[in-house]
Amino acid sequence: MSTALFEPCTLRSVTLPNRLWMAPMCQYSAEAFGPNAGVANDWHFTHYAARATGGTGLILQEATAVSPEGRITPYDLGIWNDTQVEALRRITGFLTAQGTVPGIQLAHAGRKASTGRPWKGGAPVGPEEHGWRPSAPSAVPFDEGHPVPHELTVDEIHRITAQFAEAARRALAAGYRVVEIHGAHGYLIGEFLSPHSNRRTDAYGGSYENRVRFALEVVDAVRAVWPADLPLFFRISATDWLAENGWTVDDTVRLAATLHEHGVDLLDVSSGGLAPGVRIPTGPGYQVPFAARVKAETSLPVAAVGMITEPEQAAKILANGEADAVLLGRELLRDPYFARRAARELGAQVRTPDQYHRS
Repeated sequence: MSTALFEPCTLRSVTLPNRLWMAPMCQYSAEAFGPNAGVANDWHFTHYAARATGGTGLILQEATAVSPEGRITPYDLGIWNDTQVEALRRITGFLTAQGTVPGIQLAHAGRKASTGRPWKGGAPVGPEEHGWRPSAPSAVPFDEGHPVPHELTVDEIHRITAQFAEAARRALAAGYRVVEIHGAHGYLIGEFLSPHSNRRTDAYGGSYENRVRFALEVVDAVRAVWPADLPLFFRISATDWLAENGWTVDDTVRLAATLHEHGVDLLDVSSGGLAPGVRIPTGPGYQVPFAARVKAETSLPVAAVGMITEPEQAAKILANGEADAVLLGRELLRDPYFARRAARELGAQVRTPDQYHRS
């Protein structure tokens, strides 16, 4: 069976060996404080190495904080210092040697920062647990029981924009070939986009044009330091799933066209995460229609994500023209060798390490 899933994909100067990619998924497994805070360790190396030997074409590393305050939990990876860069080189070097393209998601958690690990409940944590006061576009807490975040000043917004750019510089030094800006799931950039969380009355709030300003400034700052021959991705929540006063699919299509003009090469289309208690009608491929609409109405390439669990399902998304690539999340946690299984089932080929040829 012929399938586009295992055809190469070239973005700028980077050729990805196939279109089956790994979505960013936090591991919450770095040290929380001290000289090794945010530094990748053996867990991270083993986690990503397994998916590379499994044939995944692109691995987008979990949300990696551009500053200590930008972490979701105190245990997140960071890329705000050179010690972190040195540890990340070990990962990118191995991925590259396996024929997998190493990518990294740069992130700031905004008002959803300073929480505990999900398997510990994920509740907000204070200084006694290495936490801090989160920041946001507006002094509006994420949920009941969450702290009121510090409302960012314009100077602080500009400082965070510069931190994204500096993180991109470090990502290049660490050996990454793709950078993705995290604008989804209710973290800082997504908080600016949505009127539900952005109540500002200055140049960064109110109108659509003002609410997208921060996102575009971050993209411009990163694109200015990220080499012109390397691709830049942007992850977005296509909808907040709110009945009113939220970010919508129409907004996403509109922003996608602008992002392309600003040098973004692919939109990673997810959804939700901005507001708690929202009902989301999940099911196999439930977010694919959002990617399909962006692809149909703009010239920006897209990747689809969300409950894509079977090889034939992934192949059909591409065959139907709904996306240019698929991103797997939980399925790659369950099966690091999904790409090998998919290639076998679909009659395609994927690179095999020499050590595994006898299999």
